[in-house]
Amino acid sequence: MKKVLFFGTCLISCIHAFAGGLLTNTNQSAAFLRNPSRDAVIATEAVYSNPAGTAFLDNGFHLTLNIQNAKQRRQVVSTFGPFAYGLDNNGKTGKRFKGDADAPIIPSFQAVYKTGYWSFSSSFAISGGGGKCTFENGLGSFEAIASLLPLLGQSIGITGYNMDSYMRGRQCYYGFQLGAARQLNKNLSVFLGARGIYASTNYYGYIRNIEIEDAQGTSLATQRFQSLHDQAVAAAAIYRDNGNIPMANMYEAQAAQMRTMAYATQDVTLNCDQTGFGVTPIIGIDWKINDQWNLAAKYEFKTRIRLKNEAANSASAAGLSALNQFKDGKKIAEDIPAMLTLGVQYTPVKNVRLMAGHHYFYDKQASKYNHTEKKLSRGTCEFNAGAEVDVNKRLTLSAGWQNTNYGLTDEYMQDISFVTNSNSVGIGLNYRFSDRLSIDLSYFQTFYNTYDTHTDDFNGVSSMITSLVGAETATQLVSSGVLKGSNHYWRTNRVIGIGVTLDF
Repeated sequence: MKKVLFFGTCLISCIHAFAGGLLTNTNQSAAFLRNPSRDAVIATEAVYSNPAGTAFLDNGFHLTLNIQNAKQRRQVVSTFGPFAYGLDNNGKTGKRFKGDADAPIIPSFQAVYKTGYWSFSSSFAISGGGGKCTFENGLGSFEAIASLLPLLGQSIGITGYNMDSYMRGRQCYYGFQLGAARQLNKNLSVFLGARGIYASTNYYGYIRNIEIEDAQGTSLATQRFQSLHDQAVAAAAIYRDNGNIPMANMYEAQAAQMRTMAYATQDVTLNCDQTGFGVTPIIGIDWKINDQWNLAAKYEFKTRIRLKNEAANSASAAGLSALNQFKDGKKIAEDIPAMLTLGVQYTPVKNVRLMAGHHYFYDKQASKYNHTEKKLSRGTCEFNAGAEVDVNKRLTLSAGWQNTNYGLTDEYMQDISFVTNSNSVGIGLNYRFSDRLSIDLSYFQTFYNTYDTHTDDFNGVSSMITSLVGAETATQLVSSGVLKGSNHYWRTNRVIGIGVTLDF
């Protein structure tokens, strides 16, 4: 049985962006955290959000250093009838699975050298991922696999199951950007640059110690089933030699069943490192209409990335189609989508700035393994707004909001890797110690929507049943409603940041 049908894919994209698209972090500075509407600001940290605007900075060298700390929790409440067979589930069909993602230090910097009509800029940031996510007890798609064993083994007296499962994923996309902006006149500037992306991921997980219990309370595992298989094979041979064909056929059928159960209860371990590289061309424009109004736009082209696997998987993982994407030496498509940003900044009075912006991520045009991008209804849309107030010549207070809306579908949503629509708020301050030194302190909280899915084929388990006992049985179980299930998705996220800006 393909007990790891979802095991491999549950690890891919384990760490999603803390802010931004499906695999894009837009929170690349502490200033973003205190006000995420940065698409038309003119500042050093705008090397990422509005690079064309750096052409309007004062002549000289400008540097911003940032550190962020992010924590996420993902929760899935899975409901599936066969969970009641679990020896630790106390007859309950619903179970909560929790995953914690922690990124203790997310560094970044932005640097600009402005001279005359030109500005030359560079930046480094974690442009995607950035942390480690751990599910100590696996996921519902893990447990569904083991829960099928009592359901399908009732004829041989199987009444319950138990298992150990675990998964951990680390995903970091390091981005280093270089570019130049030029003022075409006193009001208009343009930018051309590129970002090199180095992707580094590791996925480790296992399903092991699968045991099933019979009516007498006897625990059965791989070795026991293998022994029963060997005994049935020997008995079948004896009966066939004696001409008792019906008995020989019966024991051969038992042998086949025991062989399948032995295979289904094997330990499987996945340990795979992936690395890849891509380049993101970037263009931008900034129109500084006057001292009150500034408009800006940026377009980042799609980044083609192919991840190469270096795997040390268990021997039992070989030949499992679900783990094909983690085979040693294989290359996997993991493109970063193109992105368009639009921004406006309005200064109604000298010490107040109002901002608004829009992001669109072209997710459906970015190739993924097995083209999962086609399951989305559209790309990701983001809207943001914010305000900054200069309390005095040293202190600035700011706050902002961002709405993120993905093109999610029930087909796309899986407990293995999920996002939900959200609203985020950021607050913080900037304090200027002198004309050359300032500090940003910020807090960013995301409030996620819940998402519910209901299906007649929980996590696609019918395909596993097909591999075990055939398509006819799988179809019958789906029709009977036995495989109905649901998932309730929810996430939490908070980020704190500190940034230091130096101007020379």
